[in-house]
Amino acid sequence: MVEDDVVSDVTATLKPIAKSSGLGPDADVLSLCEWAAHRWCSGRLRPLLVTASPPVVVHRAGTPRRTTVVAEPSSPATTSLIERGGGVLRLPPTADQLPAILSAARVGPTLVVCPSVDGARALAARLRRTAVSVALVPDDWAQARGGVDVVIGARQAAFAPCPDLAVALLLDEHDEALQEERTPTWHARDVLVERARRAGAVFVAVSPTPSAMVRHERFVLAPPVEREAAAWPEVVAVDRRAVEPWKRSLVSDELIAELRDHARRVACVVNTKGQARLVACRQCRELARCESCGASVAEITEGTLTCASCSTSRATLCAACGSTAMARVKPGTARLRAEIEAAAHRSVLEVTGSSTFDDTSCDVFVGTEAVLHRVRRIDTVVFLDFDAELLAPRYRAAEQAMSLLVRAGRLVGPRGRGGKVLVQTTLVDHDVITSAVTGDPAVAAERETVRRRDLSLPPFSALALVEGDDAESFTTRLGSDVMVARHGEGFLVRASSPDVLADAVARAERPAGVRIEVDPPRV
Repeated sequence: MVEDDVVSDVTATLKPIAKSSGLGPDADVLSLCEWAAHRWCSGRLRPLLVTASPPVVVHRAGTPRRTTVVAEPSSPATTSLIERGGGVLRLPPTADQLPAILSAARVGPTLVVCPSVDGARALAARLRRTAVSVALVPDDWAQARGGVDVVIGARQAAFAPCPDLAVALLLDEHDEALQEERTPTWHARDVLVERARRAGAVFVAVSPTPSAMVRHERFVLAPPVEREAAAWPEVVAVDRRAVEPWKRSLVSDELIAELRDHARRVACVVNTKGQARLVACRQCRELARCESCGASVAEITEGTLTCASCSTSRATLCAACGSTAMARVKPGTARLRAEIEAAAHRSVLEVTGSSTFDDTSCDVFVGTEAVLHRVRRIDTVVFLDFDAELLAPRYRAAEQAMSLLVRAGRLVGPRGRGGKVLVQTTLVDHDVITSAVTGDPAVAAERETVRRRDLSLPPFSALALVEGDDAESFTTRLGSDVMVARHGEGFLVRASSPDVLADAVARAERPAGVRIEVDPPRV
């Protein structure tokens, strides 16, 4: 660390500095990095310093380009939140976020963080057309350091320079992309909250479905119920409770009706790639197992059941009753593509995160949730097996399921323009389904808060996942302020607050091979 006005005790003659590598984070951001390293239990400061530094050498800050922001449209709701000292704005999925940014910029220098680089770039381009001075980071890091009306970027922009910060604005707070996957697993939300506190600035979060973390002890402002519902798509819950589970197809009558309307482009979502691995007998309902080792077998090649454990193969027949009528318990996207294509009477394109395709070459798509990010101009989104999202073994499952519905809503547009989302489920009374159908996220949010409080889950506690060869011995040294339980190959640590958790980790001797994931999103 380098500071000004330091009196050295060294009596030897110091050599002059030959050259510098350029500007880095200022003193305030450097202090923020140190706080974040402690908050997310990082043994190293370097990853955060890299995040807070420009991607190329910057020798001088840009010339300040501040303006008097009067651009329209503005957001009275955002202005109201800022006047009361900050809070959460619940904005429907199809609503425009630009007015919120312009209202914040009228107050003073504004730092805006978005979940994606593409989203930040699109908003920066729109802001420039309103004559607002903008720095898109990390590309315009030097200009951001010099001073502009709006500094905007993806997750790492939470550490970007923004002199005289007045408003810290977080868009789509519910999005998981705002959390760093690598350790330290910092979240842009918490960094912005702390940064605003230190600068005496205002923190405002915007989201169609704010998380329990950001709602905790904050004022939430929402549009009138009727207007909010109108900005959601038409969400239809397809009740699958009456369908016999071992024989049912994920291609429902409601889906077929959408597929055969050739005027509509349809995207089908199921988070199971390729061919499903588990098969079961339609006759006796016995799960197919290997005769040698007892592991489950899969029909990787048609007509042959193969054990992934010992590679033993046999013909596709049931070992219990001899029937050849077998069914995949949960078909994957590859098998579903053929089924949907047969039902639609038109071609279907399978989409994965790594596939390359032209989305104008087809009007029906099937894939994992990647399809929601990689296709455009969709009229109907169909979640083929939404129970898998609602019942996922994660405490954030309900919020993550709601986030998928938000993404689908943005893709198809509001109900007034024909946007439709079909949700195939047996849990038609689930809070998430009720919120989506009515266009009122408060239903799921309120019940989720009660559940978190009853189970002492974040934000009413703090969690960390500890993994590594020495994880067990390390957790025994954390002291009585935390609770420790085995979780898979690692250990789950719970404390009453993030500060208590961070202090406990800081006090314990930490082996080099231990990995600590604070606020784990998939636990």
